Amino acid sequence: MNDTAQACPCGSGKPYAQCCGPYHDGTPAPTPEALMRSRYAAFVLRKADYLLATWHPSARPAELDLDPRLHWLGLDVRRCAASGDEGEVEFTVRCKLNGKAARMHEVSRFVREDGRWFYVDGVMQEGKPRRG
Repeated sequence: MNDTAQACPCGSGKPYAQCCGPYHDGTPAPTPEALMRSRYAAFVLRKADYLLATWHPSARPAELDLDPRLHWLGLDVRRCAASGDEGEVEFTVRCKLNGKAARMHEVSRFVREDGRWFYVDGVMQEGKPRRG
């Protein structure tokens, strides 16, 4: 992203340079929600290296191939919880693949190790998103 004044893709309403940009540049995300938002922005911006670096080593794939036909349209964070070094974020995302709209609803798990949060895994949710 060249224009640092441009709105962050995560939907926070803040400029990228004051939101997910610093995380993408190496500053650790302070909360599971901040990491989740920065990972969504990394999908939008196709930052595979960041996604792999923030994936917990126990679950990290060897490589990540981001489909250029997939277009991310929006993120809605529904619920966040953190206790000690574990966290959970429930969210929905909207996207289009080959012109077809889709919605994904997931509850993601995060862990903190050595002061850094990592994405562990996520469970897809069926039906309507829960309000928490």
